[in-house]
Amino acid sequence: MPEKDTIFTSKIKYTGVFSFKDFYKFCYDWLKEETGLDLTETKYAEKIEGAQKKIDVEWTGEKKLTDYFRFDAKVIFKVEKLKETEINQGGAKIKTNDGAVEVSIKGVLVRDYEGKFETTAFKKFLRGIYEKWVIPSRIEEYKDKIATDSDKFLNQAKAYLDLEGKKE
Repeated sequence: MPEKDTIFTSKIKYTGVFSFKDFYKFCYDWLKEETGLDLTETKYAEKIEGAQKKIDVEWTGEKKLTDYFRFDAKVIFKVEKLKETEINQGGAKIKTNDGAVEVSIKGVLVRDYEGKFETTAFKKFLRGIYEKWVIPSRIEEYKDKIATDSDKFLNQAKAYLDLEGKKE
């Protein structure tokens, strides 16, 4: 059984004008390009309530760091009261969205993700020695990287939304 340590959990909230389609693409592209995560959309639920939409999206991502370590991430979007609106930008009318979005990310460090040290009690004992005495600095290095990447993602998403809101 692989060892999983949740390293980072946080979220941002934004209410205002933004294009959900563009924001979705920005987040996906940023995570793929900047962190190298292999992302899969595990949930997409859309509920229409009158002129407004409620959208729930979940992504899971993973990236092999070494043969022993893997970075797993779970990203959740909760969008409420999303409706189409028009804004005037530079004299031109642009169709966009207005609503509230909450984005959360959970970054996890997975050790021995292939379960190579799980076959015998002796191998489990060796893994304990390996992690405690041989690679503790490497474990900390990967934990820092996961926390940094996860935090950067939320900061970039927040900056994107703040910039979008100023286009009005």
